[in-house]
Amino acid sequence: MNNSIAELIGNTPLIKSTRLNTNPNVSLYFKLEGNNPGGSVKDRAAYNMIKSALDRGDINSETKLIEATSGNTGIALAMIAGIFKLNIELVMPENSTKERVQTMRAYGAKVTLTSSDIGIEGARDYAETKMIEDGYFMLNQFANEDNWKAHYKTTGPEIWRDTNQKITHFVSSMGTTGTIMGTSTFLKEQSNEVQIVGVQPTDNSRIPGIRKWPEEYLPKIFNADKVDRVLEVSETDARLMAKKLATEEGIFAGMSSGGAATAALRLCNELESGIVVSIVCDRGDRYLSSDLFEL
Repeated sequence: MNNSIAELIGNTPLIKSTRLNTNPNVSLYFKLEGNNPGGSVKDRAAYNMIKSALDRGDINSETKLIEATSGNTGIALAMIAGIFKLNIELVMPENSTKERVQTMRAYGAKVTLTSSDIGIEGARDYAETKMIEDGYFMLNQFANEDNWKAHYKTTGPEIWRDTNQKITHFVSSMGTTGTIMGTSTFLKEQSNEVQIVGVQPTDNSRIPGIRKWPEEYLPKIFNADKVDRVLEVSETDARLMAKKLATEEGIFAGMSSGGAATAALRLCNELESGIVVSIVCDRGDRYLSSDLFEL
């Protein structure tokens, strides 16, 4: 029996690829972060950022929280803020899927939509202005140490445990970079032989949840030394792989998970042996109003 929905965050399943990976000498596992109560890997960071800020006394029930998000972090923050009875405003581009907007509002958050022309960068600028001019507290997932520390405390140890300490390669899409930074830090402490592979979109590809940031918007928590290799994935390949994950592995996930799986399979085909873990960062149901799964 659990005392709070927050106790269900983490300890997500690690599922072996049975069809997509065709290299018999390499095992590929998908870590199903959509099994978190808020439906994505961002539940981990959202909980740690809010709980740690409360514990330090940085925020309280009177604090006006604000955060820019492309979707999953916003849903997670809305859920966690509701648990702790906090007020939060979430800012996101107007071309975000309606499932995401509706889910945030269902959890009780105020949602502000900014022009799609200025993207997530514009949403971040809006939130920073509200923080400076109107006294809002911005959690700032892009610079918040509690973001990556969530994965240092949970995601990394879970993967190490569930692979019986035998993981050789970890593959993760890079957005805020919290997942890859925290997991890398933990795994490298266990064995420096573990290779950390980040995934970015190719030029002119738009993959929600994966970014190749302009220098001025590069997340402050990002440390390039913690990533051994970066693989680029096209939007077309990410879309196709999201569909293949559903039809061939029974894993219903979004486009960024398709991007990570594309990179992971490319890696599996290169290796002579190994145990590869790829993050499946969310569920596919929050993309049903988009054209992701159209034939």
